[in-house]
Amino acid sequence: MEAINLEQKFSLINDYWHPHIIGEFNENFIKLCKIKGEFVWHRHEEEDELFIIFKGPFIMDFRDKSVELNAGEILIVPKGVEHRPRSIDGEAWNMLIEPKTTKHTGDTESEVAVPIENQEWI
Repeated sequence: MEAINLEQKFSLINDYWHPHIIGEFNENFIKLCKIKGEFVWHRHEEEDELFIIFKGPFIMDFRDKSVELNAGEILIVPKGVEHRPRSIDGEAWNMLIEPKTTKHTGDTESEVAVPIENQEWI
């Protein structure tokens, strides 16, 4: 058991939209991700996702509305809800907590999807 310094871990991330695993508990991964621009519309049929914003602003688009989040705020996306994360004004940083089986883009085929086995530990 050791403390995890989130600033230090974020400093190791040089690519956007690529989740990096920093821990696991109760069959969940804790992941960090830097984002810039728009991601793809997708959903996770069997898993909820928890987004914790460290640097924003961060926008989560839903088909009927958009939610803006800033550093220190969280958002839970329930399973089955289509969503698209995006940043405005540059880079945003977020932490995701989700089941280990959660696919990056759900069942949506995309060139930006990172398979679970390619989401490295940092």
